[in-house]
Amino acid sequence: MKAKVRQITQSKFVRNVAIVATGTAGAQAITMAFAPFITRLYGPEAFGLLGVFMALVLMTAPIAALTYPIAIVLPKEDSDAKGLAWLSFYIALGMSSFIAIIFFFWGDGFLTLIGSQSILPYVMLLPLSMFFAAMLQIAEQWLIRKKHFKITAKVAVYKSFIVGSLQTGVGLIKPIGAVLIIVATLGSILQAVMLFIGTKNANTKEKVSLNVTERGRQIGANKDYKQLASTHRDFPLYRSPQVFINAISLSLPVLMLASFFGPAAAGFYTIAMSVLGVPSILLGKSVGDVFYQRITEATHHGENLTRLLLKATGMLALIGFVPFAIVMVFGPWLFGFVFGDEWHIAGEYAQWLALWLFISLTARPTIAALPALKLQGLFLIYEIVGASMRLSALVIGFKLYDDAIVAIAIFSISGAFLNLTIILISLYKSRLFKREETKYD
Repeated sequence: MKAKVRQITQSKFVRNVAIVATGTAGAQAITMAFAPFITRLYGPEAFGLLGVFMALVLMTAPIAALTYPIAIVLPKEDSDAKGLAWLSFYIALGMSSFIAIIFFFWGDGFLTLIGSQSILPYVMLLPLSMFFAAMLQIAEQWLIRKKHFKITAKVAVYKSFIVGSLQTGVGLIKPIGAVLIIVATLGSILQAVMLFIGTKNANTKEKVSLNVTERGRQIGANKDYKQLASTHRDFPLYRSPQVFINAISLSLPVLMLASFFGPAAAGFYTIAMSVLGVPSILLGKSVGDVFYQRITEATHHGENLTRLLLKATGMLALIGFVPFAIVMVFGPWLFGFVFGDEWHIAGEYAQWLALWLFISLTARPTIAALPALKLQGLFLIYEIVGASMRLSALVIGFKLYDDAIVAIAIFSISGAFLNLTIILISLYKSRLFKREETKYD
C-alpha cells in the first residue's frame, strides 16, 4: 500500500496536476475571500450586467483564433508549435479587428436582437477582450507544451488578487456594473501579458521561447503558415464551431434570464456559477491542462489510453463529490450566509447547477483527450445536439412554466446527461484507438 501511495505521489502527472491545482486553488481562494465584500457592494443587478458581458465574451472568444492555439501542444517539433502560435496571433488580430468594425457600425442592432442592450456602452470592449482571450490561450498552450505549469499557476494568483482588489477598492466609491466589466477586461489583458512574459523567460536556454518581439517567420525546415494551417485544419473546421456552439449554449441562461426576468435574475445565476466554478476550475482545468499534454504523449508511445482516462475520470469523481453534494443540500442557506440574505435565490440555482457541474468536472479528461483521439468531428455533432437540448430546456422552463428555477433545473439535468454521454463515447473510442503515425507527429 505504501509503495502504491509512493508511486502515485511521485508520478509526474500527479505532481504537475498538484502544481496547477495549487495555483488555481490560491486564485480561487482569493476570489472567494473578496466575494462577500463585492456582493454586498454591487448587488444582483450589477452582477447581471457583468454576466451578460462575460457571456458575450465567451461567445466571441472561440472564433478569435479559430482554436488554432489548442493545436500548439500537438506537434513533435517546437518550430512547428511556434509557427502555430504566430498563425494564431495573426488570425486573432484580423478577426478581432473585423468584429470591432461590425460592432462599431451595427452593435446597437446586434445587442437589441439578442436582448442585451444594457451593455451597449461597453460593446467596444468585446473585441478587445476577444483578442486578449486568444493571446491568453496561445501563452497557456505554449506553457502546457513546455510543462511550465508553475508559471500559469503563479499568474492565476496574481490576476485574482489584482482583480479582487480593484473591484473592492473602486466599489467603495462607485459600486456599479460598469466597474465590474472594465476591471474584468483589464484582468484578462493583464493575465495574458504576464503569461507572455513568462513564456519569454521560461526557456532562454532552449532558445525556443515564445518571444513576441520576433517576426515569427522561422517556423520549420519545410513548412509555412499555409501548410501548418492545412495540417491542423480540423481545429477551425471542427473544434472552433464546437467551442462556439458550446459557448452559445452556456451563455444562453444568462442572456435569457436577463431578457425574461431582468438583470437581477442574471446576477443570481452569475454568482452561482462563479462559486461553483471554484471546484470546477480548481480540479477540472488543472487536470485537463496536464492531461491534454499527457495523453498526447501517450498516443505517440502507444500506451493504454483507456486506463489513463478511467484513472483521471475516477479521481475527479471521488474528489468532486463532497463539495458538490454539500451545495446540492445546503445551497440556499450557504449563499445567504456568505453573500448576504438577498443572494439566497442564487443558492437555489446552485442546487441544480451543482448536479450538472459535477458530471461536467468528471468529463474534463475525456474532453481533453478528444484531439489526440481524433474525435473532433464527432464532438462537433455532439455539441450541435447538446446546444439544441439546452436551448429546448430553457425555452420549456421560461415559456411553459414561466419559472427561472425550473428552467435552470431542466437545463442542468440535460447538461449532466450530455456530459455522461461524452464520457462513455470517449472511453469506447479509446479502446479502439490504434497508434499510428498521425499528422501531429
